Amino acid sequence: MSKKHPIVAVTGSSGAGTTTVKRAFEHIFYRDGINPAVIEGDSFHRYDRAEMKVQMAKAHDESRNLSHFGAEANRFDLLETLFQSYGESGSGDKRYYIHSDDEAAMHNARLGTDLKPGQFTPWETIAPDTDLLFYEGLHGLVVTEEHNVARHVDLGVAVVPIVNLEWIQKIHRDNAERGYSAEAIVDTILRRMPDYINYIVPQFSLTDINFQRVSTVDTSNPFIARDIPTPDESFVIIRFKEPERLNINFPYLLAMIHDSFMTRRNTIVVPGGKMGFAMEIILQPIIERMMDDRKV
Repeated sequence: MSKKHPIVAVTGSSGAGTTTVKRAFEHIFYRDGINPAVIEGDSFHRYDRAEMKVQMAKAHDESRNLSHFGAEANRFDLLETLFQSYGESGSGDKRYYIHSDDEAAMHNARLGTDLKPGQFTPWETIAPDTDLLFYEGLHGLVVTEEHNVARHVDLGVAVVPIVNLEWIQKIHRDNAERGYSAEAIVDTILRRMPDYINYIVPQFSLTDINFQRVSTVDTSNPFIARDIPTPDESFVIIRFKEPERLNINFPYLLAMIHDSFMTRRNTIVVPGGKMGFAMEIILQPIIERMMDDRKV
């Protein structure tokens, strides 16, 4: 951890909704004039898209499990090295994983390359004048016997829908955006389950704040759900690991967020439609204190 070069990590499973909290942070950074070094978790995958297909076929033939959730398919060593380097010097090496043709065009124009979707950009050094490192992906607080990424994180935030809702979101996203069949998506969920349990879930006990969306409609069979429950059909449970350390003012939050209520001394529940608003009024003071601490 570092006051001079703080690290914020947003973590959650694929399809969990980390984009919502990422957008909240972007609004905070813009309003406060903060210049972040943005790190995408996908950039620390071990294999590009073509290589991953080969490795998955090999794992299948050998009756082994392989998924993007697990250690074998990721470079936890390089991620921990980056976090440690940034905390010490405010710099380190990063790259990008190219998801789409638009991203390929942007990076090719920037780098003079001819990269395609599914490939990585070359490694490059983070600019020396950033205010903090902002990570969004699967493994922001991962801990294994060999690597401890979490120990370098100053603020860890998780987005964790209840698992049936998470599966519904993933099924609909992968079908609509990637054209995957329902059967293929279910196969992916099953293949990833051991790594989900061993590498993703344990992070949620290490995060400082968890945002968990719970639907108020029936999601008992997520594999036949015709649509994703709307924000108005859900609540968001917000759990603070150490509210005193983060200076969380619960009376203020209850007054600001209509229809919110507390269920435990460190847990507040807000309407699903207020999730983005709640994130911003909770996270902005924390980030501003981080920026003040840099000047001390």
